[in-house]
Amino acid sequence: MTNLKGKIDFAVIISATNANPNGDPLNGNRPREDYAGYGEISDVCIKRKIRNRFQDLGQKIFVQSDDRADDGYNSLKSRAEGCEELNKEIKKNKKANRELCAKIACREWLDVRAFGQVFAFKGDTVSLGVRGPVSIHQAVSVSPVDIVSMQITKSVNSEGGKDSKASDTMGTKHRIGFGLYLVKGSVNVQLAEKTGFSQEDVEVLKKSLKTLFENDASSARPEGSMEVCRLYWWQHHEKTPAVSTAKVHRSIKIEPLKDRPRSFDDYEIQLDKLNCVEPEVYDFV
Repeated sequence: MTNLKGKIDFAVIISATNANPNGDPLNGNRPREDYAGYGEISDVCIKRKIRNRFQDLGQKIFVQSDDRADDGYNSLKSRAEGCEELNKEIKKNKKANRELCAKIACREWLDVRAFGQVFAFKGDTVSLGVRGPVSIHQAVSVSPVDIVSMQITKSVNSEGGKDSKASDTMGTKHRIGFGLYLVKGSVNVQLAEKTGFSQEDVEVLKKSLKTLFENDASSARPEGSMEVCRLYWWQHHEKTPAVSTAKVHRSIKIEPLKDRPRSFDDYEIQLDKLNCVEPEVYDFV
C-alpha cells in the first residue's frame, strides 16, 4: 500500500431527471429540499452509494445493505464477530486494546478506513470509534427544484378467497422534473495515515464517484435518471496545502442560462484558476 501523496479535494456534479434523488421518510418520502426550495441529498445517502460501488468493485465493506449483503452476515455485530482477530480482542473486555481493534477493523474493511465507524454493540463492554479521512458534504441543487407528485393505485387482490376485486389502494409517488446537484468532499492525509487509507484506496474512491449510479436503479430512480455529469479532482502535493478546501470548492462557479433549466447544458460552469494546484476534470456528458 502506498501512502497518500497529499490532501485531496473533489467535487461531483450530478443530475436527476424525473427521479427522487433522496426521499425524506418524515415527509412522505418527498425529495428533500430546504426552505428556499433547493434540493438536497444527504451525505449518508451519498456514502451509501459509494459503499455499494466499493462492493461492486470487489472491496470488503462493513456497513452493507441487507439486500446487498455478500458475506452471509445479517447484522453489523455478527460481521464484526466474524472477523476472528477483531472478535478475539474485543472479548478481552476491559483489557482489550482499542487501538489494535481499530487497526484490525481498518485493515479488514475499506469503508471503515475511508469513512470511519463506531463499534458499540449490546452486550460488549468495549466500544470504540474510528475517525475516517474521507468527508462528504450533503449535496445541494444549483437551482430550486420543482417537486411533482403522482397518485398511484393498486388494482389486484392482495389475498385470495375474495369474489370481487379489492378496492384500489391509493398512494403517492414523488419526483423532481430536473435538478443539478453539487457534491463536495475531501480526503485528510493525517487521518488517512491513522486508518491506513492508501493511494490505491483513493483510486477506488475516484472510480466509485465516476460510476456512482451504476446498479442503483429503483422505482424512485429509474435506470438513466441519475447521472454523474462531471468530476473535479484536486490532488495536492502537501498534507496541509496553502489553499483551503473551502476556497477550492468555491472555485467552481455554476450559473443557470435560463429560468427553468432542464438539462446539464442549461448551465454555464466556470473554474477559477488556483496557483497551487490544477484539477483533473472528467466529463461524462
